[in-house]
Amino acid sequence: MNKEYTDIKQELIFHQIKYLENESMKKHTTFGVGGRADLFILPKDLLEIKATIDIIKNKNINYYFFGSGSNILVDDNGLRGIIISLKKSSKKIIFDNDKVFVDCGAMLGTLVKKINQHNITGFESLGGVPGTVGGALIMNAGAFGAEISNYLISVSTINMEGKIKTYKNNDIDFAYRSSSFPKNELLVSAVFKCNKGNKNTIKNKKMDASKLRKKNQPLKYRSAGSIFKNPSQDLAAGYLIDKAGLKGKRIGGAQISEKHANFIINIDNASSNDVISLIELVKKEIKLKFNIKLELEIKILGVA
Repeated sequence: MNKEYTDIKQELIFHQIKYLENESMKKHTTFGVGGRADLFILPKDLLEIKATIDIIKNKNINYYFFGSGSNILVDDNGLRGIIISLKKSSKKIIFDNDKVFVDCGAMLGTLVKKINQHNITGFESLGGVPGTVGGALIMNAGAFGAEISNYLISVSTINMEGKIKTYKNNDIDFAYRSSSFPKNELLVSAVFKCNKGNKNTIKNKKMDASKLRKKNQPLKYRSAGSIFKNPSQDLAAGYLIDKAGLKGKRIGGAQISEKHANFIINIDNASSNDVISLIELVKKEIKLKFNIKLELEIKILGVA
């Protein structure tokens, strides 16, 4: 590592901010795939996030913001640069009348569980969606017709100058599995609207969503969730992949799930090349058979 990395590590030590060096990303992605990152920084609260940004902002080094790594494929050759992860940061969830305040490092599943315990409706189907609240907001995560942006009031971010900015819901363009949050800002907290519902109705909706997820998704295997965006509201990527006869197709340790064709699962120590080869095969076949260009829902990060 060059002098800039040495300087960064010294400052992190001075501020008592935890970091890991030459860290395998297999440990930090739900896919269980990926090479090593030069530095993996784990700030524990907003003060440490600000300090970390101040330390790296003028360095000529690539940086990435990470949540739980649930929709990410990291190249086996690793990441040249710095990862700022919220895995160990504050995860406060505070209810106040008709609002809930949550740190973006909190897991979405934990937020939904607490929301359901308060008899708040609208979030039932999101309970099984992996990842942090921040990651879910960036990709406007959704399931069974519900999207996380539906009840969002506002989001606070921190930019690379260390300034906090707040966006109201209508300041952000939310679309299917996408949002317009600036790429160089880290989401730190959010506020959601709470609509009271019937306890039994909420319980039944939650159970229905859970049953559908267990029935249709390969939850026993490591994956990054849905690989491709649906081409339209009425046409699912999984349906096309199934119709193309690709269910169960395997390359190396990666396989297109026989349970849900829009999932690629890590069944035997898959490499990033195994997964990418399957992705390219699917794209090629769907284009050839249906003249449809599939777009990735996951992000692929590699040597930069």
